[in-house]
Amino acid sequence: MSESEFCVVCGATDRPLVDGVCAPCASDRTVLVTARRQGTVVMCPHCGAREIGGRWERSGSSRLLIAEDLTPFLEPHPEVGIRRARWEEMVVSANQREYRGHIHLVFRGVPRDVEIPLTVRTVSRSCPDCSRKSGRYYTAIVQLRGPEDGRPEKPPALRNRLERVWTNLLKEARPDWRKALSWTEALPEGWDCYFTETLAARAIAKLAKQRYGVPVKESASLFGRRHGQEVYRVTFCLRFPPGADSSASGRSGGATTATMEQ
Repeated sequence: MSESEFCVVCGATDRPLVDGVCAPCASDRTVLVTARRQGTVVMCPHCGAREIGGRWERSGSSRLLIAEDLTPFLEPHPEVGIRRARWEEMVVSANQREYRGHIHLVFRGVPRDVEIPLTVRTVSRSCPDCSRKSGRYYTAIVQLRGPEDGRPEKPPALRNRLERVWTNLLKEARPDWRKALSWTEALPEGWDCYFTETLAARAIAKLAKQRYGVPVKESASLFGRRHGQEVYRVTFCLRFPPGADSSASGRSGGATTATMEQ
C-alpha cells in the first residue's frame, strides 16, 4: 500500500483497504450476521429426533435445544466466518423460546464478537419410528425359543434364560438394529420380539446364528398389499439350547439392553 492510500474512515495507512475502507472500520459499518425472525425446531417428544430437511435425524438427542439446533438459523454476511456460537436461554413458554446468541466470528481477517437475539418455535411431532412403535406396527418377529427336543423347561426359568441370551445378543448388535426393536411379549414357550424393520431382525437372527451356532428358521406370511405389491411379515425362530446364556456371560458390548415385558 502506498503512503497516499489511507482508510477514509479512520485514516489508517498500514491496513489493507477494500473500497477505501480498512477491515476494522468495515466491520463496524457492516451487519455481520442476522438471524431469522423466528426459527422452528420440529422434535419427536419420544426419542428427541429432529426433522431436518424432510428427514428425521439425531434420534436419542436431548429435548433441550443446543447450538446444533440454533446456529443453523444464523445468516452471516458472505465475508463472515462463524467460529463459535454460544446460546443463552432467556424466556421459555409452552412452545416458544427466546435466546441470546454470543457469536464469535471473523470478517476479512478481523475477529469480532456479536450478540444477537433469536426466537425459536418448538413443534412436537412423532417421528415415523416412534409412530410405528406406538401403533404396534411391525414387519418382522424374532422368536426366542428353547430346543424342540430334550427335557422341557418350566416357563419362568425358560424366559429368564432366554432373556439373558437376548440381552447379551443386543450388546453386540448395531445401534440401528436395536432401534428397530419395537416391543417384546412373554409367552409360555419363550419370547416374541417385534421389529419395525425386517432387515434389522434378519441381521440380529444372523448374529445369533454366528454367536451361538443356533439354527434360524425363517418364514413369511402375507400381510396385505401396498402400492400394488404384496407385503409380507417375516418370522425368525431361534432355538437356544440350555447353557447358551452362560457361554455369552463373558462378552461385553454396547450399553443398550432389552427390557422384556412380563
